[in-house]
Amino acid sequence: MRTIAKRTFLFLIIVASLAFAFILLPFYGAILWGTITAIVFAPLYRRLLKLMPQRRNLAASLTVMIIIVMVILPLALITVALLQEASSVYASIESGEWNFGRYFQQVFDALPGWAANLLARFGLTNLGAVLQKLSLGLTAGSQFFATQIINIGQNTVNFIISLFLMLYLLFFLLRDGNKLLKIITDAIPLDADQKRALLSKFTIVIRATVKGNIVVAIAQGALGGLIFWFLGIHAPLLWAVLMAFLSLVPAVGAGIVWVPVAIFFLMTGATWQGIVLIAYGVLVISVVDNILRPILVGQDTKLPDYVVLFSTLGGISIFGINGFVLGPVIAAMFMAVWLIFTVNAER
Repeated sequence: MRTIAKRTFLFLIIVASLAFAFILLPFYGAILWGTITAIVFAPLYRRLLKLMPQRRNLAASLTVMIIIVMVILPLALITVALLQEASSVYASIESGEWNFGRYFQQVFDALPGWAANLLARFGLTNLGAVLQKLSLGLTAGSQFFATQIINIGQNTVNFIISLFLMLYLLFFLLRDGNKLLKIITDAIPLDADQKRALLSKFTIVIRATVKGNIVVAIAQGALGGLIFWFLGIHAPLLWAVLMAFLSLVPAVGAGIVWVPVAIFFLMTGATWQGIVLIAYGVLVISVVDNILRPILVGQDTKLPDYVVLFSTLGGISIFGINGFVLGPVIAAMFMAVWLIFTVNAER
């Protein structure tokens, strides 16, 4: 009878947990970012709590206010400016002012004789169909990217609700984080050493992933947008955001944006702009990753590039924009769990 009772109770736990998860599913974005933000800013909360012992509510409230002022308000201002640029770009594409086919043709016409002969040798002298396909693809991609940004602005009410829920949850996660952690730890059916190792690794991975990916992406996007603004390229903020997103994907990076622009400059006679952009891209934008990531992440939590690539792309395909964080975090936890299992198996 005890065995039947245990199995029945375990079944009830699984059903209740799945039902609760299903209820929370519409708010998983707010819960995810509330949890991530709490983990990242927990050290700040603890420092404030040391300055005001026994005043956990005040310390948590101040931490949330600091996050709003330093993170959320700047992002809101950037989003408003980004919406304006996205609308402008979308209108330019619709009106034909931005014609990627014409840009490609200008580059092709500017090719030196040896390059044209090389293309002829491979039977690529007639690039009309290729240019048309590339133009259609880039136009569709640009329209999609601009449309997605505009849709974010149109869904402002949903975004504000999610933001409020995230901040509300963040307050309690900061204030009661230790209690919640003890409840979760006690509920995990593992040895004490395994629990400590797993939770420690989870916290380190979350902080390293957020700091290593998002901070580096923001830095590369900001630097890329700055040079685009200096060179007079239209919609620099939009390009900065695009470079920030692409910098999250290894083997692609922000170079997929600034390299074609530099080539276009060189091929169309804007020599100094092309040289400046190439030098800046190689010596500044690309170097940021090599300098900042080891400082923010450290070697112990660094994932192989191929793991980051597949986990990031897989995360995006399943979870959308949240996959930029969820994909690498899941991959890191997968490797951490197997590492702990291997170490314990060898004992």
